[in-house]
Amino acid sequence: MNAAPLAPSWWQRALDSDVWHSFRSSPTAIVAAVIAFVCVFCALFAGIVAPHNPFDLASLELSDARLPPAWQQDGNPKYLFGTDDQGRDILSALMYGARISLLVGVASVVLSVVVGVGLGLLSGFVGGKTDAFIMRVCDVMLSFPSILIALLIDGVGRAMFPNAHDTLAFAVLVLAIAIPGWVPYARTVRGSTLVERSKEYVQAARVIGVSSSRIMWKHVLPNVMGPVLVLATIQVALAILTESTLSFLGVGVPPTQPSLGTLIRVGNDFLFSGEWWITIFPGAMLVLIALSVNLLGDWLRDALNPRLR
Repeated sequence: MNAAPLAPSWWQRALDSDVWHSFRSSPTAIVAAVIAFVCVFCALFAGIVAPHNPFDLASLELSDARLPPAWQQDGNPKYLFGTDDQGRDILSALMYGARISLLVGVASVVLSVVVGVGLGLLSGFVGGKTDAFIMRVCDVMLSFPSILIALLIDGVGRAMFPNAHDTLAFAVLVLAIAIPGWVPYARTVRGSTLVERSKEYVQAARVIGVSSSRIMWKHVLPNVMGPVLVLATIQVALAILTESTLSFLGVGVPPTQPSLGTLIRVGNDFLFSGEWWITIFPGAMLVLIALSVNLLGDWLRDALNPRLR
């Protein structure tokens, strides 16, 4: 008697999926994924990968301040991308700074997704006055530039907690970016929920006595998460740019834990004095991260669109 064939594992199913085939067929997506992986890996493991600890004051040497990159005259092979005005290694500072930017960006997007998906699902499924109220709040939020809302929230948070430690300062910054960022998720999920709630599987669940909350979270939610995943991927890059903008303006992360925006702001003071590397390399790192994430988001949008298959 022949044994029944084993069911394919989740890994085999993933390799046979249309999304993986689309990824293998897209050189742009592959290059973007490699760049994003290298940036994220160096940021997460900066303590191991970075050649120096740029924030260890005991190891800094002021005599090495403003050294050009190693391939230029007067450059030191010890500092591949040169040093800043305090003698910190630029390459190491990029890795540590990218970790802060990625942490704030991802955390703010996760918070935006939780709030936006929840409100959008409630708005689309319940309807009526609840739907009207949530959508009017979205309209009000869209009436103001997101950067101004972030500046307002960050300013209020700093005024309320003038002596806040670094953890609280990070929480205020994440909240400042997340609050104006939940609106696109709410509007996207609401539109998808309006379509899903009239389908037969929802009607069948109601007939057999399934509660409305269970229908929302167990049946409708999984079917509206495709557009949310694409939007969240693209919004990560926008959140990182917003954090860098706030840090460049001096209202972002604490000076003791500088991000890429802080490094760009510091380097901007030396841009016209000849030390171009102090600001150019952090700016290039920020562009690489944002561009690679945006390209991955564009690929994911096309890969999950059934009309383009």
